[in-house]
Amino acid sequence: MAGTTLYGGIEGGGTKFVCAVAAGPDDIRDEIRFPTAAPEETLDQAIAFFRAHQQKAELAAVGIASFGPIDPNPESPRFGYVTTTPKPGWAQTDFAGTIHRALGLPVGFDTDVNVAALGEHRWGGARGLDTFIYLTVGTGVGGGGMVNGKLIHGAMHPEMGHIRIPHDRQADPYPGYCSYHGDCLEGLTCGPAISERWGRSGRDLAPDHPAWEMEARYLALGLVNLILPLSPQRVIMGGGVMEQMHLFPMIRSQVQELLNGYLQLESIQERIDEYIIPPELGGRAGVLGAIALAQEVHRGQMPGLGSRTN
Repeated sequence: MAGTTLYGGIEGGGTKFVCAVAAGPDDIRDEIRFPTAAPEETLDQAIAFFRAHQQKAELAAVGIASFGPIDPNPESPRFGYVTTTPKPGWAQTDFAGTIHRALGLPVGFDTDVNVAALGEHRWGGARGLDTFIYLTVGTGVGGGGMVNGKLIHGAMHPEMGHIRIPHDRQADPYPGYCSYHGDCLEGLTCGPAISERWGRSGRDLAPDHPAWEMEARYLALGLVNLILPLSPQRVIMGGGVMEQMHLFPMIRSQVQELLNGYLQLESIQERIDEYIIPPELGGRAGVLGAIALAQEVHRGQMPGLGSRTN
């Protein structure tokens, strides 16, 4: 459509990359997915995809949703870097800078979960809210969201997946998957932890397998430790593990049990099915959030590499 402003979005995950060119969720011009390999090979594939589109139509900006840890501080000389990730070869990679220099476009950069939260706020399950949590449970566990209408930042970014939760080693002797902390929330609940603990991928476990009761309990413990200090208006849970939809009622029930009536909120006591929900944007929350981030950078509403506010 003539006159439509197009944006690039990158969802850079530890397992796969998703790149898209779009004006919004109802106008996606092209999309590509490929495995996350070494940084140079992976970023070259993303750059080639966008360069091909630049030959046909102008792109206004690119948004990046990146696995982490990252440096999201626009004032930092390492803004746009993947930093201390355990992903082999990716530590200290200049992700955003490489894309910015290759394409000559303003680039927005944040964590995959914060960017997915932005997408849900713009077009999905967090519309009209100013304080909510987005938690993703997949290859790893990450959390982000908004407080008072702003994406959560601080010295760097939230690391909700690495909070410590009770671990009864007699009931569950599995030591945990996290290479830094062992049995943090991520270490006990991520997809690889399920596979190692039970000897099979979660995709191959029946809904009544005892794995899911344990998973729901751990995730509910993590959520309660986030709900109490942040007081979110809603909790959105995405990622590959949460595609097991039978987890949602189990988690909701466990959250209510753990809170034990302490929070006298109708949303938790009477309407918890609307309080803890899957992303309305589904598996596209990350890449559509990256499009939303590119829009924000282009309009000068968020800082980015090469933007008017940076």
